[in-house]
Amino acid sequence: MSNRINILGVGVSAIDMKMALATIEEWIGRRDKHYVCVTGVHGIMESCRDPALREAHNRAGMVTPDGMPLVWLRWAMGHRHVRRVYGPDLMLAVCERSQGYRHFLYGATPEVMRKLTENLRARFPKIQIVGTYCPPFCAQTSSENEYVTNLVNAAAPDVVWVGLGAPKQERWMAEHSGRLNASALIGVGAAFDFHAGVKRQAPKLIRQSGFEWLFRLAAEPRRLWRRYLLGNSLFVFLMLLQFAGRRPIEI
Repeated sequence: MSNRINILGVGVSAIDMKMALATIEEWIGRRDKHYVCVTGVHGIMESCRDPALREAHNRAGMVTPDGMPLVWLRWAMGHRHVRRVYGPDLMLAVCERSQGYRHFLYGATPEVMRKLTENLRARFPKIQIVGTYCPPFCAQTSSENEYVTNLVNAAAPDVVWVGLGAPKQERWMAEHSGRLNASALIGVGAAFDFHAGVKRQAPKLIRQSGFEWLFRLAAEPRRLWRRYLLGNSLFVFLMLLQFAGRRPIEI
């Protein structure tokens, strides 16, 4: 998608859920090959620290505004049609509108994957899940990468759902997008855990209010305090510099 705006060097797409779904369906219909980064403040801040990750975002076919702060920024810049395109919701919406699409699930642990596939098949009886793979937590060798590439391509999916968490999933999609024949690789992070029922999702009202970060911080303070308390504060500071024209980053 060409309609993007520079958020600290990352081009975030000016879309809502309907536009995101239409774009993915268009890719599948044309047999194009793209990947989708579902990105919030954390993904933007990681991209500020890592130019290769920033490039991975900017090479994506679509970078959805996953968090409300990115939506509010788009509104402030005049893009009032933009709405949050949240990874777990995007996954359910694509599965619901799948029209016979073939899905491959990549990520998680075997137990989470089992629960996830059971729940998706119960919710969408006609869904075609043509393969799953739970990668090891250590770095993969070239032979393992080749095995995964062959496994996914043999299953011939239209969509590969990648649940590795940010920024690992963005790096994986950027590396594999040229090797896999699927039309859409979509990184959805915690969606696997939420839809498997192993992690509690914030209520919808909290997600829409912009305080989901506080809900998740309360649930996992030791893991997330640095991301939200320090990362969010630095994000605000850097955005003020960008608005003031003091920190231009090309995309």
